[in-house]
Amino acid sequence: MQGFLNLNKPFDWTSHDCVARVRKLLRLKRVGHAGTLDPAATGVLPIALGKATRLLQYLPGEKAYKASIRLGVRTTTDDLQGEIISSQPCAGLSLAEVETALTQFVGKIEQIPPIYSAIQVEGKRLYDLARQGETVEVPARTVEVFQIDILDWREGDFPELDVAIACGSGTYIRAIARDLGTVLNTGGTLAALTRTQSSGFDLSNSLTLKELDARLQAGTFQPIIPDVALQHLPSVNLPPELARRWCQGQKTSLNSDNSGLVRVYEAETRFLGIGQSQDEILIPQMVFEPIS
Repeated sequence: MQGFLNLNKPFDWTSHDCVARVRKLLRLKRVGHAGTLDPAATGVLPIALGKATRLLQYLPGEKAYKASIRLGVRTTTDDLQGEIISSQPCAGLSLAEVETALTQFVGKIEQIPPIYSAIQVEGKRLYDLARQGETVEVPARTVEVFQIDILDWREGDFPELDVAIACGSGTYIRAIARDLGTVLNTGGTLAALTRTQSSGFDLSNSLTLKELDARLQAGTFQPIIPDVALQHLPSVNLPPELARRWCQGQKTSLNSDNSGLVRVYEAETRFLGIGQSQDEILIPQMVFEPIS
C-alpha cells in the first residue's frame, strides 16, 4: 500500500501516537507524517504510507488553523496545558485594540518558538530541556503569516478571540497567542487549536482514526494516490525511451520553460517521481516508480 492518508488528529494524541496507530491498523511498517501537531491540537495531520514517505519532503508547506486565544493569562507552555505564570483580568480590553495589534503579526515576522516545542538546540529537543529545568536561549526565526481573520470575540475578565490563520511552515500559533498578549500588555495563551489545512490537505475530507478503522473493516479504504499531494508542482511528460533513461538516473533534455522541482510522468499518465528542471535539462531527484 502506498499513498497518503488525510488524518484528523484527535485531542491529546501526539503525532507519533497517530503514526503508530495507523501502522498497526494498516499492518504497514513504512508510515510517516508531515507537520507535527501538538498533543492539545486537533485537525489535519498528513500521513504518508509505504513509498510515499519519500515524498513528504516535497509537500507544500502552507498551513491554516482555527485558534482560540485567551487574553489576560500567561502559561509556561503558551497554551492551557502548562502552568499559569500570571493571571491579569482585562475586562476593559476592546476588540478594536486587538484588531490593531493583530496587524503586527501578518507578513514576514520574527518569532521565538515556545520553550516547550520539538525544535532542536544543540541536538536536543526544547521540550526535553525544559522538562529537565534547563534554561536555553531560543533563537528567533523568520516565519510568514499570510492572513489573520477574526471569527469571534467573547468579552469578560479573560476575553477570548477566535481567529483563522493562514501561514507558512514553521509558524507557531502558540507563539502568536503569547506575543499578542505581550503587545496588548495583558498576557495571552492559546486556548484551543485546530489545523484546517496542511500540505495541500483539508479538514473537510479528513478521516478520524475511528473512520479509518471502519473503512478498513468494510474493505473500502483507499489511500490518496501519491501525486495528488504534489499538485503545487508543475509537471513534465517524457516519452517511453526518455522516461526509462531518466528512471535509470540519467539527465535528459527537456523542452520546457519550467525551472525548479517538477512532477515527472511517462506519457502523461504514469507518475515516475520528482525531477529538477534547469536550463532545459531534467535531473532525477527522486525516482518513485522505476520502469523495468
